[in-house]
Amino acid sequence: MNSKISPIIEVRDLLEMQKKNEDFILIDVSYGPYARSIYNQNHLEEAIFADLDAQLSEIKDDPSKGGRHPLPSLEKFSKSLSQLGIRVEDHVILYDRNHGALAAARFWWMLRSVGHEKVQVLNGGYQEAVRAGYPVDDRPEIVDPAPLYPVDRWEFPLVEIEEVELASQGNDQVIIDVRAPERYRGESEPIDLIAGHIPGAVNIPLTENLDDNQLFLPPEQLKKKYQPIFQNKDSSDVIVHCGSGVSACHTLLAMDYAGLKLPKLYVGSWSEWSRRDKPIGKEE
Repeated sequence: MNSKISPIIEVRDLLEMQKKNEDFILIDVSYGPYARSIYNQNHLEEAIFADLDAQLSEIKDDPSKGGRHPLPSLEKFSKSLSQLGIRVEDHVILYDRNHGALAAARFWWMLRSVGHEKVQVLNGGYQEAVRAGYPVDDRPEIVDPAPLYPVDRWEFPLVEIEEVELASQGNDQVIIDVRAPERYRGESEPIDLIAGHIPGAVNIPLTENLDDNQLFLPPEQLKKKYQPIFQNKDSSDVIVHCGSGVSACHTLLAMDYAGLKLPKLYVGSWSEWSRRDKPIGKEE
């Protein structure tokens, strides 16, 4: 399914909404060891903080079972949305400090996948907003919890490691790896235990979704880029992954922005796959 509103919102439009005192919930979904402290020092005015680890994931002791950032249970996600004060009718706008790739796109995917219609990612994120003069603040926002959000299932397609295994052995499905080329080629692996890529996967770095100003390419350009992948294939024949199922959502966001039907997300991604036997793809 596709969003009824654009999945991307420009800073100028957000500024206009702010000036008109329109109702929206602004959420900082930046991620990293110091993300919360950075938020406490400096964030877009009235933005609340969402925690990828605590609220948008179900972190386990063993990353070989679901990767580093497995999806939370539906019950936990419902509680997290309540903690963030999100109701079904709310207009939610998400940003992070890496052009959507840190966790804003992941939260967008999760909200859309439980049926939330009015959710957008801020084009260019925090940096573009500041450049455009959006006010910033250093006061953490106090959130009034909302009633439990009604969550029934993930509506967007997901894939488990067993199906990825089958896809890696044949030519019927396409596996897209959105990580940096050097990680795909096995030249560098700053996070996971083993370098390399899933056999048969093609590398389309998520950075190619952006222009020189780190803004999303126009929808027509993104459609021209990704549509050939779907030729003679259904979206269910395409699998997208990254390191831990977070930044892969940046490419899914780009595809939705282009008006394409979303393929499957492999949440476990390289963080799960690299912990199995013989995980490394050969250079082709």
